[in-house]
Amino acid sequence: MNESSSVKHLVRITNCLQTILDLESQLEKLEHGNSLLDEFVVLKSFLEKIDKVDLSEADVERIETATANFLKELQVPLSKAETRGNKGRRLQ
Repeated sequence: MNESSSVKHLVRITNCLQTILDLESQLEKLEHGNSLLDEFVVLKSFLEKIDKVDLSEADVERIETATANFLKELQVPLSKAETRGNKGRRLQ
């Protein structure tokens, strides 16, 4: 694999992981969100070392698919949490 492919893989993987990590504050609102947040320590650690990992196109595609599936699974719980959170607020 050439250096250009490695950089592209690195960018794509970093984007996936950062997208998930950006959900941290929203996951805190979920009933079982704390169990997911425990895994964020692992993700953050992996993200710090990602540049040392040799990734193939298949690895990257698998992680992108898993990220998309994870985000899809979170849509309903996050929307419900957001709805519950807004009920107590008044517009001024």
